[in-house]
Amino acid sequence: MKTLSSLSRRQKFWIATAVMAGLILAAWYMSHRNLATSSTPAKPPAVQVTIAQVRTQDVPLYQSGIGTVAATQSVVVKARIDGQLDRIGFTEGQDVKVGQMLAQLDPRTLQAQLQQAQAQKAKDQAQLGNAQSDLRRYTTLIAQDAATQQQFDTQKALVAQLDAAVKTDDAQINYATVQLGFTTISAPISGRVGARLVDVGNIVHAADATGIVVINQVDPISVVFTLPEGAFQQVNSALQGEHAPLVVQAFPRDSQELLGTGKLILLNNQIDTATGTVQLKGSFANPAHTLWPGQYVNVRLVLGQRSGASTVPATAVQRGESGTYVYAVDADNTARLQPVQVAQIQDGVAVISQGLNPGDRVVTDGQYKLKPGIGVIELQPNQGSKGAGAAKGSAPAPATGAGK
Repeated sequence: MKTLSSLSRRQKFWIATAVMAGLILAAWYMSHRNLATSSTPAKPPAVQVTIAQVRTQDVPLYQSGIGTVAATQSVVVKARIDGQLDRIGFTEGQDVKVGQMLAQLDPRTLQAQLQQAQAQKAKDQAQLGNAQSDLRRYTTLIAQDAATQQQFDTQKALVAQLDAAVKTDDAQINYATVQLGFTTISAPISGRVGARLVDVGNIVHAADATGIVVINQVDPISVVFTLPEGAFQQVNSALQGEHAPLVVQAFPRDSQELLGTGKLILLNNQIDTATGTVQLKGSFANPAHTLWPGQYVNVRLVLGQRSGASTVPATAVQRGESGTYVYAVDADNTARLQPVQVAQIQDGVAVISQGLNPGDRVVTDGQYKLKPGIGVIELQPNQGSKGAGAAKGSAPAPATGAGK
């Protein structure tokens, strides 16, 4: 066998050319193989998501607003006469009953005026009795021609004059009695008294603006709230269709804890053109005093109920340029974009009027990783804290109020 050194220059040239051609052919084959492989894109991995089924449930309808709690009745208790405050008959912050004594003014001056009027009446009655006796005598005498007609007429006028004086005395006695009664100040309504506005020993006047104390009726209590002008027709239709008063619910501003359930008692007779709102009022039984005058609350006016509605968690609904949509999950666990029409969203629940059927599966968490056609893996409650929270939210919360 010839060695490389023994080969001619011509033979060495052809061997080198053959080796170079082989290398070029191998490089071309590998490049075309990689190109063919890369032209078929790899299927993206499945995405972990939270899934919920479309449910059928009855959903209350409501309008939401912001309201202020107000006393059903509020009275500033004032003195009706001038006088010195002798006694206070209430404890600040306590409940009082109608007719209960709240304050006592010094009655001595008015008692003396009453006694004076009574004495004057006694005097006038005595004079009237004497004049009536004289009139009877003159009546006998004039029948016997022993007295003149003028004497009889004069005595008759005197009797009428003294009778009028007695009636005036009765009026004075009644007036003095009423004035004396004003020295005892009683509660005009039942309710809760506030802070005492004047202390014992002070002189109070009927013209005082502050009064002695304020009484607020807090059971029952009222909530005054407003709704947008556009809600008027819906509220009015509900009032026309319901025989019973509409239900009003009150909640704190910072939570969903129900403070009370009442009934609508007022839809104001005009819309405020300055604010574009209409005022309403609800009345609430308030035995536990969970509602308090001046408190701000969130209000729901329940207008009816949407029966057999298809619902999904509100987190499933996405919004795009073409409208609202959800990611529906097919039987082979692939996601597809499904346009939907949303009738309302309330309490974390979306009511779907078109696009989904009961039993369909939709993605409620993890949509930002999805594209149509990507496979999904449903997270289970034991797959980490995030998965647990998402799985919990996959079922629609019970609707306790109604939508817009």
